[in-house]
Amino acid sequence: MPRYAFHFDGKITMPGINLTVSGIGDAGQSERLAIAVSTLTCTVLQKELGKTMVIVRYVPHEQWFIAGQSLASLGKNSFRLEVTITEETNTKSQKADYHRQAFELLSTLVGNVHPHSNVHIIDCAATGYGYGGLTQEYRYHRAA
Repeated sequence: MPRYAFHFDGKITMPGINLTVSGIGDAGQSERLAIAVSTLTCTVLQKELGKTMVIVRYVPHEQWFIAGQSLASLGKNSFRLEVTITEETNTKSQKADYHRQAFELLSTLVGNVHPHSNVHIIDCAATGYGYGGLTQEYRYHRAA
């Protein structure tokens, strides 16, 4: 079991998700992406949906570059998924599984993606990550 097991109803809490997608989105697309990524994150990384934050942003194809070429000139879409979690709350296997599943999911939802679209899991120290004015370290010690 990872060191910091912030369990509430069997889940380790609080991922922060930033999803950047090429193109010009709309509220419906943003909601579909947020729900899909939240659901996957909470399932694979065992997080609590009620404490999951998602920000969806869009960057025009003309302003997104890979290897010095814009996505507009390449005729491709792309995404960058960043998921911030408390370090030591997930195993290497869980993270590897998440990378694979997230890339597959977003490749399907976004479509025609460049192979350098990417997923980043950011492990933050429990002393430097939290919500509501309290760190995860503080919550861990109060729960113990």
